[in-house]
Amino acid sequence: MWDRNQMAARAAQELRDGMYVNLGIGIPTLVSNYIPDGITVTLQSENGMLGMGPFPYEGEEDPDLINAGKQTITELPHTAYFDSATSFGMIRGGKIAMAILGAMEVSETGDLANWMIPGKLIKGMGGAMDLVAGVGRVVVVMDHANKHGESKVLKSCTLPLTGTGVVDLIITNMGVLEVVKGGLKLVELADGVTEDQLRAATEATLV
Repeated sequence: MWDRNQMAARAAQELRDGMYVNLGIGIPTLVSNYIPDGITVTLQSENGMLGMGPFPYEGEEDPDLINAGKQTITELPHTAYFDSATSFGMIRGGKIAMAILGAMEVSETGDLANWMIPGKLIKGMGGAMDLVAGVGRVVVVMDHANKHGESKVLKSCTLPLTGTGVVDLIITNMGVLEVVKGGLKLVELADGVTEDQLRAATEATLV
């Protein structure tokens, strides 16, 4: 199966030249390390930054330069800074072409649950609800199963939803699934994974 970096590299293949893209917390932040050669992509962060660079080398971190997940990042010559209101104005105004997000659960109809588990302490909902409502395309990157071995690709989500019918593509450690009418379409299998293995690990309907 794919590891975190391989999933991020596969997600980077969805990028197109000239896109403005928002990367969610977790595995999606690694996508910035795998932007294909010849592709220019501008990364946007909810906390007020447009034009994020890659992660800094050890010893070169600037504690004041962070992304929405509070990870230290770098700036580029064309980087712009602004307040969160302007940042969310870009998102809600449809200026961001794609969001690559993590998830706890995704349903076969593209419903997304990625912001809370009932009973667990959370810091806030973050920007995911705005992102899934305002961007042109939503790609989810996550493990296929939870720590108990249960499928996270479901017929219906059991956790509180971030958005309904918002996910376009699901990339897991087992493969790539596209949300289509009637269920999920298998696009690609991860290295060493068979179709039978993926089907057995997936609760959602595969068409």
